[in-house]
Parts: sequence; structure tokens; C-alpha cells
Amino acid sequence: MEYFGNKDIIKLYKTAFFCSRKCPADIVLKSLDWAKSKKDNEECVISGFHSRIEKDVFDILLKGTQPLIMVLARGMKKRWPEEIKKAVKQEKLLIISPFDKKITYITQETANKRNEIMADIADEVFLAYATPNGNLDELLKGTKNKTIEAFE
Repeated sequence: MEYFGNKDIIKLYKTAFFCSRKCPADIVLKSLDWAKSKKDNEECVISGFHSRIEKDVFDILLKGTQPLIMVLARGMKKRWPEEIKKAVKQEKLLIISPFDKKITYITQETANKRNEIMADIADEVFLAYATPNGNLDELLKGTKNKTIEAFE
């Protein structure tokens, strides 16, 4: 594993945020509201922040004060946008890559591995939406001893 940022964040109680790439519009709105509710409450959120909705959630959370963990589905990047560097400098962001630097593209295999690692690291899981019988649905069926919350 390679780390960039505040490694102490890993010790905190963590909620993993998952959402399938395709989800209903009402889930998008609920997810944005969920992010706004978490933005300044000091609860650590861990995600790949890869799907469109996960990126939108990340953008909201990044404006807050709570700690964040981003797990990559590829090797560690060499360059980061300014807002990422700022969050790392403020010690509120930890980026983890379980992959070699040579892996520069995300595949279904690397995304699945990233999601497994996130589920393992997290203390609880928040599932905004999982496509029935999709990759997230299958992953979370095997998640044991975790509190799994979802929108109703």
C-alpha cells in the first residue's frame, strides 16, 4: 500500500460511501444531501470517489472539515489538483493506493479490489445505490460484521 496524506486518519471510525455508476435521480439528490450532512461533523468518510455521484459527494465533503480517505483503483498518481494538495496539507485527506505505480488505468478488476479494501477498512458502509446483481451488490453480500445503511 502506498499513502499520500495524513496516515493518522486511518485510525478513525470510518464510513465507506458506495454508489453504482448508474443510479436513479432521487438517489443523486439524496446522496448530495447526505454529503452536506456529513460535511462538517468530523466523521471520516472513505470512498473511491470514482463514479459521478461519488465525485460530487467528494466535492461537497472536501469543502468541509471532516477527514476523508480516498482509495484509488490504480497506482498512486504523480500529480494532484490544487484542492487535493490543499486538503493533504491541511491534514484532512489520506489517499491510499493498493496498486503498483505502473498501474495507471482503472479496470473492473482494480475497481473491485479497491472496493473490497474499502469495505475491509471501513467500520460501517453507506450504500447510496447498488445496481441489482451488479458488482457492488455482489461485494456487499459478502461483507460481514459491518453495519450497512442505505437510502429507503
